Amino acid sequence: MASRQFILMIPETKENGLHIEETNVDLFGRLVSSIHALMATTAGVIVVLSCRGNIIYDRHWLATYFVIWYGVPYMTYDIFAMYLSHYYRYHVKGHEDYKQHSLRTVNSFVRREFLLVLHHIALLTILLPITLFFRKDQGDFFIGCLFLTELSTPFVSLGKILIQLSLQDCWLHKANGGMVLVTFFVCRIALFPFMYWMYGRHYGIPLYSVPFHLPLSTNLGNSCILAPQVYWFVLLCRKGYRLYQRSRGPASPPAANTSKED
Repeated sequence: MASRQFILMIPETKENGLHIEETNVDLFGRLVSSIHALMATTAGVIVVLSCRGNIIYDRHWLATYFVIWYGVPYMTYDIFAMYLSHYYRYHVKGHEDYKQHSLRTVNSFVRREFLLVLHHIALLTILLPITLFFRKDQGDFFIGCLFLTELSTPFVSLGKILIQLSLQDCWLHKANGGMVLVTFFVCRIALFPFMYWMYGRHYGIPLYSVPFHLPLSTNLGNSCILAPQVYWFVLLCRKGYRLYQRSRGPASPPAANTSKED
């Protein structure tokens, strides 16, 4: 109810006839994602600072229990929330297949959001077992580093919310876009060379030799996590460049926009 009143207070929402049901799902989905991301980032900072003395053998209870009690339930919930967002996006547009939930709508969701769904399932089926059973009580520092990848999520969520509320032309959206690129690059891409560098420093080996001192499964696992991050970062950069070009372009007269879509 509160979200409905909040959305209706926004002029652009009324003018554009934004569907309240769809917006509620997206808005609260993004809010929950942001809260979880802030919790994960906080846990990551605590674990990293606590285990920086000996990055292999230092322990912190959050490295394991955060994954069990918060990470796994959130990843499970987030898949369901993404499906609901997908479903209502097409439901409010009157698509025949989206009059009610069905295997067809689930299949369509998986096909359209395959990379995100695969990312979540991989975290549930790979990160959880590694965290609980295969680490031999080592590497809490690196688990904490992986928690830090969530730092960019609140900025990504805020950008989506601003677009949903037709506020993409305001200064906040532009400033937030810059923060998305910076945090995404630092915490989801540059973080991996940093972890390899820390490992090399611990054992006194150069960075370029670290992959050859690690098991093949470790390098493959890191590559599988890093690859979609690079792909998403490229998409973010392309989107940011398009918005930058649009903001620098000459303003078109109103009549010229009536027969064209951007």
